[in-house]
Amino acid sequence: MKKLWITLLLAAVASFGLAQTVTIGLTVSKTGKYNVESVNQLNGIKLWQKWINDQGGIPVGDKKYKVELKFYDDESKAERVQQLYSRLISQDKVDFLISPYSSGLTAKAAVISEQYGKIMIATGAASDSIFKLGYENVYQIYTPASRYLTATLDMLKAADPNLKKIAIVYEDSKFAKAVATAAKDYAKKIGFDVALFEGYPPSTTDFGPIINKVKASGAEALVGGGHYADGATFARQLYEQQATLKMIALLVAPASDEFAQLGDAAFGVAAPSQWEPLVKYNPNCGVTPEEFVKMYEEAYGKTPAYRAAGGFAAGLVLQRAIMDAGSIDADKVRAALDKMDLTIFFGKIKFSTDPASHGLQLGHDMVQIQWQKKDGELMKEIVWPLDAKTSDLIYPIR
Repeated sequence: MKKLWITLLLAAVASFGLAQTVTIGLTVSKTGKYNVESVNQLNGIKLWQKWINDQGGIPVGDKKYKVELKFYDDESKAERVQQLYSRLISQDKVDFLISPYSSGLTAKAAVISEQYGKIMIATGAASDSIFKLGYENVYQIYTPASRYLTATLDMLKAADPNLKKIAIVYEDSKFAKAVATAAKDYAKKIGFDVALFEGYPPSTTDFGPIINKVKASGAEALVGGGHYADGATFARQLYEQQATLKMIALLVAPASDEFAQLGDAAFGVAAPSQWEPLVKYNPNCGVTPEEFVKMYEEAYGKTPAYRAAGGFAAGLVLQRAIMDAGSIDADKVRAALDKMDLTIFFGKIKFSTDPASHGLQLGHDMVQIQWQKKDGELMKEIVWPLDAKTSDLIYPIR
């Protein structure tokens, strides 16, 4: 009798929407070269987890699913990623995956995701090549690498129609090389002469020889870069060695608040950004940009960079797909992701369903920031596109 009463009580509680659990697995570069970017991304994911759990969980019919995160330190090493994602799936029995930070690590995780048929939301990964392998379970949040610097070049062309020679100098990593190659093709298409196209090892700390090549090439503007550590060092040494360039635009590093620590070396440097707090979007689900910024500042004591926003966005997109599917069944959630076409605080989200590029991000676009000074204080301003700008582009910078 007692057993029957307990069973009936549990059934009654369940009927009133007792929260169940959905577990999301990922790896984080708590150590190694991607530490800064990856931890920022994790902060965004954890903030989304708290936000949705504070509402009782993800609503699915008459149930709510509380979100649990399971993650390990991949040490920024590709060889650890596949081992750990296999563990997350086979031992920890996670329901869904979020990618590590960086295209290189995500490419390794995607192999495991596809092998096990486990849906993975890829954030912090912009390379197109991941999505040209026929994968059915990997979905990209960021604007793809092939479109990462095209708006930067459009901005330069609009600022100076007579400028001809540019240098493209990039970190020889999967992400940066893909971006640089696409930028070279686009630059030529719109009439620039690529006077220097040069890669450098990810471990580079002395950019003197490369800067000498930039000077010798006659380039008047430079685009390229890679990740935070190399980009910040490159920008500082360009300033110290008095490279006379009308515009410098680098990947990743200038979009980080930490870039202001370079002082005068940061002034005028631009960057494509996946998202900025000042950008205004009118989301049709989730939080507004202002709400996200406020939550993040309250939680972490600083303004979020786009990696943090990308982390929150990954959780929000998965949440919306589960809600649209009305289930945590993988096939139903996959179908919901394929149909998704929405605007969130991060911007528009829409995935390719073409078998040749399945999961590639089609909806999201980049904005361009530049470090400027107001009342003697360095700050980021949005300078492109024109209808979203908070300040005019400073050009030339030197």
